[in-house]
Amino acid sequence: MPKSSGHNDFLPPPAAQSVVALGQSLALARQRRKESLRSWAQRMGVAVRTLQRMEKGDPGVGMGVYALAIWLVGRSQALADVALPEFDMVALDAEVQAAQKRGRRSAP
Repeated sequence: MPKSSGHNDFLPPPAAQSVVALGQSLALARQRRKESLRSWAQRMGVAVRTLQRMEKGDPGVGMGVYALAIWLVGRSQALADVALPEFDMVALDAEVQAAQKRGRRSAP
């Protein structure tokens, strides 16, 4: 039986859809490599059931499992790039607004 975690109930739908899409893409990558669930799970050091849950996009599967699968398909750098500061548009907008406020206060 899969582990249940209360935080999974609070995952926003767009985030949940992204996890499902990631799982499906990883499943397709495994299939294109003609790897069985058993051999792929063995290479990852996880149970076949865990791999099946990951491929279905279960958000309860640990990030380390997803990261290992991403590494196996040669895309680990993409994972590292996900939260780069230069892509954090919310923080950038806040910095721009703060700079604009400072500019208004110092205007003659």
